[in-house]
Amino acid sequence: MDKIVERYYQVKQQQKELDQELGELRQVILDHCREQGTTGLDLGSHEVKLVMQNRREYDENRLYEALPDLELWRMLSKPDSGKIASLIKLKVIAEETIKDTYTIKNVTLLQVDKK
Repeated sequence: MDKIVERYYQVKQQQKELDQELGELRQVILDHCREQGTTGLDLGSHEVKLVMQNRREYDENRLYEALPDLELWRMLSKPDSGKIASLIKLKVIAEETIKDTYTIKNVTLLQVDKK
């Protein structure tokens, strides 16, 4: 068991290092695309696409005030965009009810595909 735990620890450390390197490489690619004023690159063997998305970030206090029904609040437990979107889609809550409870965050997704 000691070997398994040691290996787990090593792999977690590698994962942290890889995640950090991925973040750094992602930032270099994003910076390059911004400098070039492009949302895509064709590099022969790889294709790069930048996809812009808007994500809602809910203010917990405002959301709580907008949803006084404790049963709804328990279903959410904490602001979760996916759960909230599902409740809106199912018409459990109305979009209008929570319109002032979130801000829109612009997120750039990086897609790199091998051709």
